[in-house]
Amino acid sequence: MDVKVRLAELGDAEAIRDIYNREVTGSTVTFDLVPRTLEEQHAWLAEHAGAHPAVVAVDGAQGRVVGFGSLSPYRSRPAYATSVEDSVYVHESARGAGVGRRLLGELVRLAELHGFHAVMAKIVGGHDASIALHQSCGFEIVGVEKEIGRKFGRWLDVVLMQRLL
Repeated sequence: MDVKVRLAELGDAEAIRDIYNREVTGSTVTFDLVPRTLEEQHAWLAEHAGAHPAVVAVDGAQGRVVGFGSLSPYRSRPAYATSVEDSVYVHESARGAGVGRRLLGELVRLAELHGFHAVMAKIVGGHDASIALHQSCGFEIVGVEKEIGRKFGRWLDVVLMQRLL
């Protein structure tokens, strides 16, 4: 798949929201329980600029957004300011084509560019594809939070991964 990764724009909001809301309602990869509105997606995009950007993967053949990712502050306390958390989501039609790797690679590059020291990932336990993706980009497992979340009537673990820059 010929994919271009670029910074997200306001016009990408609906495509990002569609990809994300499918995961909210149909999977445990996000712990959100309520789908985002378009207004909330616009606010999310406004929060993901500057040192904490959002990026999209655009299919060159069709010109449609097939994935997105972002960097977010890891924690709110000032001593955590040199660390960020990544998020990567790929539309089901584009999985297995290297889109996630392109997105995560760009997020790591941007984190380095903005002077961050650590990139963290919190991945629902059992999501082997995401764990493998992060390992392929130099992340390592640094812990597991047992039964930290609950969705669809199930207790969920979170695997904590880290890459130092």
